[in-house]
Amino acid sequence: MTLSHDLHDHSPEAIAARFAQVRRRVDEAAEAAGRAPSEVRVLPVSKTWDVDIVSGAWPVLADAGCDALAENRVQEAGAKAAELSGPRWAVIGPLQTNKAGKLVEFADEFHALDRPKVARAVQRKLADADRTLEVFVQVNTSGEGQKAGFAPDAVADFVAQLGPGGDFPNLIPRGLMTMAMPTDGTAETDAAVRRCFAQLRQLRDELADVAPAGVDLSELSMGMSGDFELAIAEGATTVRVGTAIFGQRDYSQ
Repeated sequence: MTLSHDLHDHSPEAIAARFAQVRRRVDEAAEAAGRAPSEVRVLPVSKTWDVDIVSGAWPVLADAGCDALAENRVQEAGAKAAELSGPRWAVIGPLQTNKAGKLVEFADEFHALDRPKVARAVQRKLADADRTLEVFVQVNTSGEGQKAGFAPDAVADFVAQLGPGGDFPNLIPRGLMTMAMPTDGTAETDAAVRRCFAQLRQLRDELADVAPAGVDLSELSMGMSGDFELAIAEGATTVRVGTAIFGQRDYSQ
């Protein structure tokens, strides 16, 4: 088994090989969709991995063109950011409002802006710190009750509050984010996943006509290890990839 396929090898060399494999798949998916590969950013997700593994991996990922790492939990991300300088840090998981101050301390991107209450909490902390934060508005395109995110028909009202003259001037919108329903690789579930991604793209296009001046929602953060090629076919500009790059834990040890 090659390093790029051995998901239980967590050496920097194995992670670099897996990243190269993911990047090739991303490029091929973009080209198949008639898009330039440079339009799609791979965002490695280092969640649950110890800082020593992440620190060892970062130089090879940076050499391969990465500029950021992503984490689900704000406390885990903050601890790693304190020990590892160099990458931009993206938080891609849900945020409790009482953790807004921690997010503002270190994060460069927040991909899970899922409700106005969170926006208000983060805005207050950003204003106190006199800084800004790039954000993606999370949309629940699958309609699953357990998933966070604005309902698609509620996004426009929230977006109207963004921008320099709005209620959240320190939030810098970059685009929309979604998590599709799970896929088992069958044609039926793949089609359902693509519908989730297509809905986000269509929503992005509709919002372009109504967003306030200074609000740019052109980017689409969608697609993970199991479905990023489907996301790219529907217009993803950032794919969030964890297991396919960092590998799997061996819970037998």
